[in-house]
Amino acid sequence: MKINDVNRLGAANPYRKHLATGGQMSVDKKSGAKDEVKFSEEALKLLESQELAASDPAKAAKLNELKDAVSSGTYKVDADKIAGKMLAYFKNNQN
Repeated sequence: MKINDVNRLGAANPYRKHLATGGQMSVDKKSGAKDEVKFSEEALKLLESQELAASDPAKAAKLNELKDAVSSGTYKVDADKIAGKMLAYFKNNQN
């Protein structure tokens, strides 16, 4: 089997072409296009709930306690509680 033109795959790589031209990118300043970030409703709700949790000292203390337990390896998971919650979830969400 004869393979011809082995560098042909490199011809389709636009990054290499960009490097060959000196790495200069042209920017159209006439268009006035600007980058824009949009957050979903879910992300905004999550951010709001995090701010509320941070403002409540009792929740913050509980959260710090849980973080410490997880990082030290002393946090224990109650498998029966998790299984019960999962079972109830799947029973309620059957089609």
